[in-house]
Amino acid sequence: MINPSINYNLTSLSSSSSGAVAGYFISRRLFFLKDIQILELLLALVVFIAIHSLRQKKHCGLPVWPVLGMLPSLVSGIQCNMYEWISDVLCDQNGTFRFKGPWFSSLNCVVTADPRNLEHLLKTRFPNYPKGQYFRDTVGDLLGGGIFNADDEKWQRQRKTASIEFHSTKFRQSTTESLLELVHSRLLPVLENAVNNSVSIDIQDILLRLTFDNVCMIAFGADPGCLRPGLPDIPFARAFEDATEATVLRFVTPACIWKAMRFLDLGSEKKLKRSIKDVDEFAEDVIRTRKKELSIQSEDDKKKQRLDLLTVFMGLKDENGKPFSDRFLRDICVNFILAGRDTSSVAMSWFFWLLDSHPAVEEKILAEICKIIGEREDLDPKTPLVFRPEEMKKMDYLHAALSEALRLYPSVPVDHKEVAEDDIFPDGTIGKLHLNNGSDLGCSSRLSLS
Repeated sequence: MINPSINYNLTSLSSSSSGAVAGYFISRRLFFLKDIQILELLLALVVFIAIHSLRQKKHCGLPVWPVLGMLPSLVSGIQCNMYEWISDVLCDQNGTFRFKGPWFSSLNCVVTADPRNLEHLLKTRFPNYPKGQYFRDTVGDLLGGGIFNADDEKWQRQRKTASIEFHSTKFRQSTTESLLELVHSRLLPVLENAVNNSVSIDIQDILLRLTFDNVCMIAFGADPGCLRPGLPDIPFARAFEDATEATVLRFVTPACIWKAMRFLDLGSEKKLKRSIKDVDEFAEDVIRTRKKELSIQSEDDKKKQRLDLLTVFMGLKDENGKPFSDRFLRDICVNFILAGRDTSSVAMSWFFWLLDSHPAVEEKILAEICKIIGEREDLDPKTPLVFRPEEMKKMDYLHAALSEALRLYPSVPVDHKEVAEDDIFPDGTIGKLHLNNGSDLGCSSRLSLS
């Protein structure tokens, strides 16, 4: 016998269960629809931001993204030919544009290649555009208090001392002799060996080794031997290269990030710290050895004193009448190594690359050289060919070709400046000092636009 109440309860339970299942599916469907709506809204927002950011490229030179500013474009640009990329942006913006970095970063600056602005920055209002605290903080670990990291009187004093020494007859003769020795005893044998054995070589690396040996002899009076047979790996040269690369990386990294990496001893900052330690050890060893040499020199030896920068500055006094500290001597030499190492090798690398691309120019240069050699009366095939100063003055076409190479590919394409007080550039761009977060960076770009 079936109990009607039980049947009723079962029916009720079944109906309730069906309703619950239906309600479950309806709620799932509603949540799914909500998810679709949220995704559509997010997609629409992303598209709107992308269109808005890309539209600003016409007015600002580069897309300006929320939070990140122009950083994505900068990261993309440095992956290819950075200087060609900057040149294209400057051409589109009539020579000047304002770079906007990420929020709460120090990557905001004005980039200009307008000749009027350059003259204003580097000549007319030069005192108003020092390197500034940002630059000194960024490169201070490597360059210390050297000329490339100094401003005002400190910069003028170092520049005057170095300029007097560079223009002295003895110094120029000494540097010329050392370079001739390096070219004939190291560079030419390396090139001849590559030709005779049909071995490919990295000409940029060869020229970098040449200039590094030469500038170390000028600055420290020490020969690292980078261009010796076999092209050995020199720890000091490698450490200097690593330190330079890590320091340059700071300029495209927000200050808060690289400072945190330095504090935690991570990534490129760890590499920079280790490299600077090796550079310091080399410099300290050279300075210590030079002081011992000078302390035991006789009067005759002092008359034949070395003509390198280290020895020159060791014989000078600071503004207080005291000898320069070892740290300052180290900074002086490291700064001049940086100045002479990359600039000369980069200029020659671009020059030979352009010659390879323009055979007609190469033929004209060779014809000019052959003409000058043919005018010699004392030509001896058995002696190494060394051009005299008066002969080099006649090489007009070679001089023009080198100048054009430097115009197209400058050795120092970007110069960094900060504005000390509010100013207006000749093209109307405003260089403004922000009181709330320091000075707006003014980057005076020496890019030569073709």
